[in-house]
Amino acid sequence: MTVRLYVPRDAAALALGADRVAKKLAEEAAGRGIDITIVRNGSRGMHWLEPLVEVETAAGRIAYGPVKPSDVAGLLDAGLIEGKAHPLCLGKTEEIAFLRNQTRLTFARCGVTDPLSLADYKAHGGLLGLEKAIAMAPADIVKEVTDSGLRGRGGAGFPTGIKWKTVLEAPGEKKYIVCNADEGDSGTFADRMIMEGDPFVLIEGMAIAGLATGATKGYVYTRSEYPHAIAAMSDAIDIARAAGILGPSVLGSGKAFDMEIRTGAGAYVCGEETALLNSLEGKRGVVRAKPPLPALQGFLGRPTVVNNVISLASVPVVMEKGAAYYRDFGMGRSRGTIPIQIAGNVKHGGLYETAFGLTLGEIVDAIGGGTASGRPVRAVQVGGPLGAYFPRALFDTPFDYEAFAAKDGLIGHAGITVFDDTVDMLKQARFAMEFCAVESCGKCTPCRIGSTRGVETADKIAEGIEPEKNRALLTDLCNTMKFGSLCALGGFTPYPVMSAMTHFPEDFSPAPIAQAAE
Repeated sequence: MTVRLYVPRDAAALALGADRVAKKLAEEAAGRGIDITIVRNGSRGMHWLEPLVEVETAAGRIAYGPVKPSDVAGLLDAGLIEGKAHPLCLGKTEEIAFLRNQTRLTFARCGVTDPLSLADYKAHGGLLGLEKAIAMAPADIVKEVTDSGLRGRGGAGFPTGIKWKTVLEAPGEKKYIVCNADEGDSGTFADRMIMEGDPFVLIEGMAIAGLATGATKGYVYTRSEYPHAIAAMSDAIDIARAAGILGPSVLGSGKAFDMEIRTGAGAYVCGEETALLNSLEGKRGVVRAKPPLPALQGFLGRPTVVNNVISLASVPVVMEKGAAYYRDFGMGRSRGTIPIQIAGNVKHGGLYETAFGLTLGEIVDAIGGGTASGRPVRAVQVGGPLGAYFPRALFDTPFDYEAFAAKDGLIGHAGITVFDDTVDMLKQARFAMEFCAVESCGKCTPCRIGSTRGVETADKIAEGIEPEKNRALLTDLCNTMKFGSLCALGGFTPYPVMSAMTHFPEDFSPAPIAQAAE
């Protein structure tokens, strides 16, 4: 009997040696005359356990990890094929605490199925949402998404249904769906994991968006740093087109929708929707002034939906289960689930999908396990390089868009980066300004000049040159950037800078030069 083994082909697992482990398993099994099939699945999101090897048994899938090539012979000797005990054995995969306590809706199939098997996708509920959408009027699809409370998972948290309604009602013979897969925030990887581990769910979500708005063409705009995601998505699109999921008649409905991948050069500002659209049109990735909104005049001047990967990948479960089912998860105006990406100096880094509402402290301490260094957590940055730094005093903040906004923070793409007590927060503030200066498209003065002046001012504070005067100047620069920048790059850079100054003032008060000389 052929035994199925699962070894992730996710980029994080590959970086940790998954290809070498898969090759060693194949060689050892062949040498022992063991009949195995190795399925290259997506990651389960437990990065400290990668490469994670799973074996399918009568009792369910049994996990082992992290596995090195040198462990393979010993695992087979111990009875890996039967799921027997070994020091690397983690028991049933679904019962690992990190997985068991999640609410996986968007990531329900990620790590479970063969990413490029349409049969696997269908066997695990795939296409049910699209089949329901085909039988509905466009306005009813939009209403379902609106009623679910789904908001943009790319940063701003704008209601997805309202954006779709605007495009549906906008006049125009040609409309587009653009998936913003330009995942550039440090410590974020949810978009990549979906594209590599469950690409059909993104295709299904985009097809539903097309049916809802009257768009017949979609583009996935991603970055050249994601070669594995690009390859997986390209193959999945070909498979979907051959199966009639994409093309002139989606699932035989007579309604057309097709899509393709476009690759950007990796400019951070192209994660902003208007800069992305410029790049998609073959122009320089520079931010456009709004209005007009992309929903009215987007790609090639036509009505365009621009949604993040996770937003679109969450649509199939909304359509399959219904708006009320999805809306029942979460708190306040933050409905459904959010894939939290835990990174930095943390013991258990990875992806954790859960309903909105857990406190930041629960995420960092209970789920993340505290720091990898074993030292106390001093600061946590939420929302990527433009997110605010929260001290332990704010760890009671619930993971909710409005709750974070009330504490001068933002959820963004839900990336969490953990720092221990050795971090220098003045250096982190300087980094935010430097990052903005390097990544600015240069169109608006507050961002282009303000960030450069911000770096210079932070350096003066570090050198002890008129620290009080320069702290005031840095605050003034932040206010100018926040309210004067054309887009979120310049507008959000003040969040990490001001939060560092507010919560960690001791790092911004070095000894003045005159005193230091004495």
